[in-house]
Amino acid sequence: MSIPALPAVVTLAALITYQGTAMAVGQARVKHKVMPPASTGPEPFECAVRVQQNTLEQLVFFLPTFWLAALLGSPDWASLLGFIWVGGRIAYGVGYRIAPGKRGPGFGISFLSSVVLLVMAIVGVFRG
Repeated sequence: MSIPALPAVVTLAALITYQGTAMAVGQARVKHKVMPPASTGPEPFECAVRVQQNTLEQLVFFLPTFWLAALLGSPDWASLLGFIWVGGRIAYGVGYRIAPGKRGPGFGISFLSSVVLLVMAIVGVFRG
């Protein structure tokens, strides 16, 4: 069985997005002089940390449901939803770093994408 190319690209995009959040935390550490092991600091630093943490928390749910939906359902639909998830995570991060109250739309987009992928995976398991 060969790995579908489009889902692999989505996976790479999701991982690159996460790695971008980690790099943003590093930049915020330097900019705001929050040296390890400190994990708190000015609000812009803490917002960068929350974006990274929340993206990691969501990635743990997203990746397995995405792959199950792609392998047991439709790789094309799963990939579309995966790209939407990545866009939602980027919108979440940008919104959060502008103002924490602006994180909602990006979170909603990525969360709903994950839920649809979960439904696709469940249907694929029982259909198959």
